[in-house]
Amino acid sequence: MKTRVISSLIMVPLLIILYFRGIPLAIATFIISAMAVYELLRGFSKIDIRGNLYVAWGALIALYALHFLAPGRHDFLLLWLVLAITASFISIFSIDKHKAEDAMATILAIVYIEFFAYHLVMIDETSYGVFVWMTGITAFCTDIFAYFTGMFLGKRKLCPNLSPKKTVEGAIGGVIGAVIVSIVFGLIVKVQIFPHMILMGIFGSIMGQLGDLTASAFKRKMGIKDYGNLIPGHGGVLDRVDSIIFTIPAIYYYIQLVIPH
Repeated sequence: MKTRVISSLIMVPLLIILYFRGIPLAIATFIISAMAVYELLRGFSKIDIRGNLYVAWGALIALYALHFLAPGRHDFLLLWLVLAITASFISIFSIDKHKAEDAMATILAIVYIEFFAYHLVMIDETSYGVFVWMTGITAFCTDIFAYFTGMFLGKRKLCPNLSPKKTVEGAIGGVIGAVIVSIVFGLIVKVQIFPHMILMGIFGSIMGQLGDLTASAFKRKMGIKDYGNLIPGHGGVLDRVDSIIFTIPAIYYYIQLVIPH
């Protein structure tokens, strides 16, 4: 209970950044991505898989340099991704020092964290930029509602091999809670697309829970409890944003492919 409350308070600065959006949002996303990449690759080092932090950070710097030099231009993303993956492969050319898994870990950090998180900046640049809030609403509200629903009603384990405390009832409660808060958000910002608010709440909540379980799967393989110790007793940056990483691209592509423009 105490951990959940403190974790929620930690997210307050992020909510402030979401309010201002624009450059502050891009800078914050860059910093959080850099820290999360470091934590992920440090976790892999625990099982003797050594991703190249410098390649991953170099790719991140290049991505945001392109963003600020050519704002709104997303046609460079595939080229950036190809070059970043190529650099990851080149980094293991010293085969006596590196393994194929090292390149895979670097690519994972680039795609899973940097590429996915960058979609938050891309949402901000759409005509529905206010929906950057939906990424946080669906992810964090799911976490809160799932916790309390699971605590009072939880009986059936959702995925005991990854997260023993999560329950099916909690997962359903998380989705319902995300939908309710999404509808309230739609009323506050006066967005007249309520069916989409419901669907985004459902879709974002499910993706957020999958993101949380994915991060747990990595930690199980790494043999660690938390990705970092930035907040003593409460883990690192990646432990706090693992669910929203999946939610961000989910909301972006929903906006682009489903909502009428």
